[in-house]
Amino acid sequence: MHADPFDLVLRRRFERRAFLGAALAAGPFLVLRGPAHAAPSDAGLGFDSLAPSSADELRLAAGHSSRVVIAWGDPMFPGLDAFDPRAQSAAEQERRFGYNNDFNAWLPLPRGKSERGLLFVNHEYTGRKEMFTDLAPEGTTREQCAIEMAAHGFSVVELERDEDEHWRVVLDSVRNRRLTASSPMEFTGPAAGSEWLRTNADPSGRRVLGSLNDCSGGKTPWGTALAGEENVHYYFSNAAVVKDERTALGYESMGFRKNTSDYKWERFDERFDLAQEPNEGHRFGWIVEVDPYDPTSTPKKHTALGRFRHEGASTALSKDGRAVVYTGDDAVDQFVYKFVSARSFVPGDAAHNSRLLEEGTLYAARFETDGRGRWLPLVPEGPLAKWSQARILVHARLAAQLLGATPMDRPEDIEVSPVTQRVYIACTKNPKRKAGDGGANPRAENRCGHVIELTEARGDLASREFVWNPFLLCGDPERDADTFWAGADPALVSPLACPDNFVFDGVGNLWIATDGQESALEQNDALYAVPTAGPERGLTRRYLTVPVGAEVCGPEFTTDFRTLFVNVQHPGAGGGLETPTSTWPDRTLGVPRPAVVATRRDNREPIG
Repeated sequence: MHADPFDLVLRRRFERRAFLGAALAAGPFLVLRGPAHAAPSDAGLGFDSLAPSSADELRLAAGHSSRVVIAWGDPMFPGLDAFDPRAQSAAEQERRFGYNNDFNAWLPLPRGKSERGLLFVNHEYTGRKEMFTDLAPEGTTREQCAIEMAAHGFSVVELERDEDEHWRVVLDSVRNRRLTASSPMEFTGPAAGSEWLRTNADPSGRRVLGSLNDCSGGKTPWGTALAGEENVHYYFSNAAVVKDERTALGYESMGFRKNTSDYKWERFDERFDLAQEPNEGHRFGWIVEVDPYDPTSTPKKHTALGRFRHEGASTALSKDGRAVVYTGDDAVDQFVYKFVSARSFVPGDAAHNSRLLEEGTLYAARFETDGRGRWLPLVPEGPLAKWSQARILVHARLAAQLLGATPMDRPEDIEVSPVTQRVYIACTKNPKRKAGDGGANPRAENRCGHVIELTEARGDLASREFVWNPFLLCGDPERDADTFWAGADPALVSPLACPDNFVFDGVGNLWIATDGQESALEQNDALYAVPTAGPERGLTRRYLTVPVGAEVCGPEFTTDFRTLFVNVQHPGAGGGLETPTSTWPDRTLGVPRPAVVATRRDNREPIG
């Protein structure tokens, strides 16, 4: 079954809703409202919008301040010296904060409090030029390869507020933990133990070493953290020589490298060479669950949630208490998914809840042009009748395509409002989108993206049907309005670009982190806040801007909403350790370092 791409669906949606003449009256829900960028006098949020920036520094809205909590290479355990990027070792990197921190999850100690807690952090990828000085023409050395592997994965670090109410790392905490690209993990669910996951090193198909390219993630109601393995195709070589046609087609759909990999780890570790281990690539691209409260626990890769290039994993409960996990496949013309567990959450039953993501149904979304939509189950029926459940989950992209799911403009983070239970989807961009036709077609070469608002039928997150509306259309109001539809009001275009990560504050405002504004709007990436209801629905305010070359990601509030953690990832991207284009955050050291930043209001009141 063939599904129309989302640009055509969106265009038809605008046409059917008579968008040019009556956008604000459409629906049972507001589609858009303007102006899309609030003036200070419109204050619904408690701060005035910050000006755009191109400076090599982190800037905050007036009345707010920030401090770096931990940066790449900082010690996470006692006995380590201050970090020297020119004297690294793999053994030390396994005890230091990893590289390119993306997602944050705050887990309070004790649960429900805010003065002390655990910060779970994803380390998405490494930058060779930004990490090392003595690079060989063929790539990293064996030791540098080991350092890169150790800088991937996850960090769990205990934090406490000091007497000045700043956050500091508790170095002697028994809960501090590093998990890397070589840490033992286990598979759960229908594909665990299947032919698709068996290798020479693991003939059981149930144990795997490490997690790769963990982008965004989520938290569960039972107190664990989820991480989404995203661009795992960069790490494996020789997909061109894989003999099994089904496997070869799956690797092609995921973009695996036909010859040499981007990282070239295969020179030192045969598991990254698909010519030697043709199934190893199937063992990455999953949602990983980690229990930060238990430093002895083994992380789980949940095959029931499907394998693709996950941006994140947002978990909420249905009306009958089942776990519902939303996740996007962050690539052009890929799909939006949700998983619904077979069993319901039981408060206080840790053993029961720890297995909720092992059994359930995975769905892919189909967006209809009349503003409705359906969740299509990825099960061995209809076009997938001849597929095993394991094959469907390992090759979820191909399965969703066969079912007729709607190709989207790079669906990234997906979050559920804790106030309204509406679901918000970041479609970051799609520069490859072809031009549509008609007067109401969405823009071609979508460089700036948009945000979709989805409401499940009957307000139940486990529903099989939904309605949807465009919530924000992003870009330069003066330049990009007409690229959505002819004669569009510039006031309906929100002046931000490339929405990536989301978080909600305590009253239901949506906070949007961007990744790509330097190229799309010629300004540094930023964090925005926007009400999702009330008279200022859709009015954005810029809260924070990051240094040159960086993206802002992983926004996360403490339980009392007095601290907002953000990650500054890849500052100085495109430069090098010896020729940096940024020296944030340590001007003395003189090299860029990805870092976690804690922001707060100067009056210590909740942010928002």
